[in-house]
Amino acid sequence: MNDTVDALIVDLLEFVAGKERSYAEVIEAWHTHCPKLPVWEDATERGLVTLTRANGHAVVEITAAGAAFLAQRRRPPLH
Repeated sequence: MNDTVDALIVDLLEFVAGKERSYAEVIEAWHTHCPKLPVWEDATERGLVTLTRANGHAVVEITAAGAAFLAQRRRPPLH
């Protein structure tokens, strides 16, 4: 199951890295109550994403560790 969660974390990191995302937007898209797919929880516990404040709003950002994780696991483009 860990490979599945890691693959979903890659998707989460790509989602966050693509543009500024509010905490509410990320949680709506990625939080689950399924104990077998703790994507958001694992990403935050591993330090792959962080919460910051921007213009009075909570914003999710990818960390340096998250960028490294993403670079290491990103799927090569299909030809």
